[in-house]
Amino acid sequence: MDHIRTARESHDDDDHCTGCRACMPRAQRTRRPEERPIAEANLKPADGARIIRSFAASREILRSTRVRQAGASAEVVDLSKPDEISFFFLDGDVHRKRRAAVAGLFAPRTIATRHRAVMDRTMDTIVAKLQERGSAPLDELSWQMAVDVAAEIVGLTNSDSNANLARRVKAVLESSITRKPGFFNGLLFNARMLVHVGRFWKHDLAPAVAARRHQPRDDVITHMVQADYSRKGMIMECLSYGGAGMMTTREFIVMAAWHLFEKQPLRERFLSGSEEDQIAILEEILRLEPVASMLHRRAAEPLAGPAGMALAEGETACVSIREANVDEAITGPCPFEIDPDRAKRMKVAGPYLSFGDGPHRCPGAQVALHETRLFLDRLLRLPGIRLTAEPQVLWNAQIQGYELRGAVVACDPS
Repeated sequence: MDHIRTARESHDDDDHCTGCRACMPRAQRTRRPEERPIAEANLKPADGARIIRSFAASREILRSTRVRQAGASAEVVDLSKPDEISFFFLDGDVHRKRRAAVAGLFAPRTIATRHRAVMDRTMDTIVAKLQERGSAPLDELSWQMAVDVAAEIVGLTNSDSNANLARRVKAVLESSITRKPGFFNGLLFNARMLVHVGRFWKHDLAPAVAARRHQPRDDVITHMVQADYSRKGMIMECLSYGGAGMMTTREFIVMAAWHLFEKQPLRERFLSGSEEDQIAILEEILRLEPVASMLHRRAAEPLAGPAGMALAEGETACVSIREANVDEAITGPCPFEIDPDRAKRMKVAGPYLSFGDGPHRCPGAQVALHETRLFLDRLLRLPGIRLTAEPQVLWNAQIQGYELRGAVVACDPS
């Protein structure tokens, strides 16, 4: 179940290819990295969970109204106080209302008319610094893009600087990874976390809340102020958006860049293609390399469906995104090839289940794809741009997904 390994394997041995009608040029094929099969060694479904591997059954579970959020410490969340917990753990009407209140922030028109300006401005800064320095860690550059865009959407725009905001959010999120059993379990009662969260509240969230009380804006913090969220609820919600909108986007930008640096024909197609073509390439990479590997759902009542899947009341299902995304019943032949035309040919929306599905599908999916597209389009057009050090593949137990560190990009000076 290690697609960090298998999704990058090549067809050097033609026996690996079953059912190819027209394999792509060798340079576009995936390859095996030098790193050990890290996902296979680290994936940990919840105890007693039934692993769901087929695409049809996985999608059916994720779309069902008979299941509830599970995993990520959901079992210890007090659902009787919805104003103190993240939307991530909510279901039913309260979840729909919470998402609907801010849905416009993630709409295509908002991306084009508002968020695009932030992306362009951030990328101008990234490019200027990279050309001045000559080289830089790729994950630091992608983190800056992810933080700036997420901050605009959430409303964290009253910090002393975006760089300091990024450091404080990073400190909270990364220290949460070491907590067991999960990030949300007793967040404010862990001494180490309390320090980081206190700094985030004092320097970033509290100033934004005060500003929104005086002058509302169209962002998540304004919604929370108007809905009279508690301080704890505001912190939890902001950090949920931070984890979803910052950490995962940072990793995917690096992963997509790694593929494009390695595969010249794919890179050339990306740079010569339309925005739609570029998004299709990114979605296909994400199909193979989903940042989060699995999603858990608990059956609130018996569930049975045409996909041959059945869950008893109270049973937990672990949807294996990696396996569902390479199910040949839905991908067609050669599921481990990067084929940007696959989704259109197979009549599947985007990157299969990489953003989840159903009521909890990632609300920021289009934002993440567009900022990744813009970042890579600008980066790969720089004179002399090259990858001088490949990333090391690490594992984030909190999101059950990969982290990529150590990649370095270099370009010609301006």
